[in-house]
Amino acid sequence: MTTLKQDELVGSLDCGTTSVRFIIFDRYANIVAQHQAEFPQYYPNPGWHEHDAEEIQQVSNECIAVACDNLEKSGWAKESVKVIGITNQRETTVAWSKSTGKPLCKAIVWTDSRTKNTVAHFESVLAETGIEVEPGHFKKGDEGIEALRDITGLKLSTYFSAIKLRWMIDNYPAVKTAHETSDLLFGTVESWVTYNLTGGIHVGEVTNASRTLLMNLKELRWDERMLKFFGFQSSILPKLVSSSEVYGSIKDGPLKDVPIGGLVGDQQGALVGNKCLKEGEAKCTYGTGAFLLFCTGKDIVKSGHGLLSTVAYKPGPDAEPVYALEGSIGVAGSAIKWLRDSMGFIKSASEINTLASSVPNTGGVYFVTAFSGLLAPYWDPGAAGLLIGLSSYTTPAHIARATMEANAFQTRAILESMKLDSKTDLKHLKVDGGMTNGDVCMDILADLGGFDVIRPEMRESTALGSALLAGASIRLFGWDLSKPETLAEVNTKGSVEFKPRTTEAEREKSWTSWLRAVERSKGWEEGIAE
Repeated sequence: MTTLKQDELVGSLDCGTTSVRFIIFDRYANIVAQHQAEFPQYYPNPGWHEHDAEEIQQVSNECIAVACDNLEKSGWAKESVKVIGITNQRETTVAWSKSTGKPLCKAIVWTDSRTKNTVAHFESVLAETGIEVEPGHFKKGDEGIEALRDITGLKLSTYFSAIKLRWMIDNYPAVKTAHETSDLLFGTVESWVTYNLTGGIHVGEVTNASRTLLMNLKELRWDERMLKFFGFQSSILPKLVSSSEVYGSIKDGPLKDVPIGGLVGDQQGALVGNKCLKEGEAKCTYGTGAFLLFCTGKDIVKSGHGLLSTVAYKPGPDAEPVYALEGSIGVAGSAIKWLRDSMGFIKSASEINTLASSVPNTGGVYFVTAFSGLLAPYWDPGAAGLLIGLSSYTTPAHIARATMEANAFQTRAILESMKLDSKTDLKHLKVDGGMTNGDVCMDILADLGGFDVIRPEMRESTALGSALLAGASIRLFGWDLSKPETLAEVNTKGSVEFKPRTTEAEREKSWTSWLRAVERSKGWEEGIAE
């Protein structure tokens, strides 16, 4: 009988928008074993996007089990996994019963835009009544908008969890009844998965909580003023926790009794995984959407140009938080999925590189991928997807290339805002995520953005981030996020650099046309205050 090797390893459960993966890393961020599986997407009405939270949990359990089998097949004992972290799609909202532990309805996904009218309602409340910032003292209109931003770092949008939860309570009798009888539990995906893995521990991590419109960004606590504004009972809320501490242990399965030591929203996880831990360092992750985070250190930087202030990570229960500016693009890889699944232009996502590279340009086509409105820096929930510049010359190859260009233009729009807010000009951008696998996409990004694009060889940055936070919680390998030098041996495999090849004049011409296309897509379907 072969004796399995023992070592110290760390696991990461990466719960994305369309799939879950469990990856087991060694101290150098080499992947020792892994497993990935997709779960169903539900689109019951235009603009709606739902998940079955129980299916997310089932796929999570499967990924842990199969990855542990793979670990043992490769000669390592599963007891080598000393701690795990969890990273997750953010803003996706889960409502479940305290008494049964079961979801009360489908989860509303972060991309879902059904809540336009709910947003319009609260915009009206903010304009006419305002938000009660102190007992008996309301701020309304522009002052109310600024008060909400000062408390949460966010703005009213279909994007954030509180809006989705309010819609659930207003539209699903089971959720409304649970809320009224104090049987409702609310959480984002890391909260739901941790609750299930630990057998009922209800916690919410601060990077995810900073995306709910309910957390005080400065004090990292649930804010009573926001609960009152949205009409929520405090009994629904999870206990707020840092990004790196032991929250509890896994109750059963192949990793029974292994502690969960790291929780982090996927985009902040990628920031940590890329080791962008200091002020001025930035990364962009291109997955279902695309998310550019710029580390601002201990300071909350309030954007004047359409970006959000958010928590980057909190490296321990007693540690100071680190903050970031964020620009969010709602549609990135999901546009490629649309070309594959809805339009039938390609049979696999990777084929877009071959198709797009078969033409030298888009033939004048611009694609504003506003499938669920536009996020940063435009913030227009009523914007609609727009293909413009079509002619009898246009082929699927031109549209494929325009899809990649849309990604680059939206990245540039966010970087232009970051430049204005931070007073610094970004010379290079670290990238990761599924879309970065294609060189064509990266060349287009560098050409249209006018900056160097740096793509690491090991691109599982999101999972690595939660693994680093989990390892640091028990000081595995001596990792300590407040001392970046302790991570010097992590993920040192190198990277590929893509440099701009176009002229400034060429870039500006196409950029001007893109801005014209965006203006035409705006305001197609406005919300109505009900």
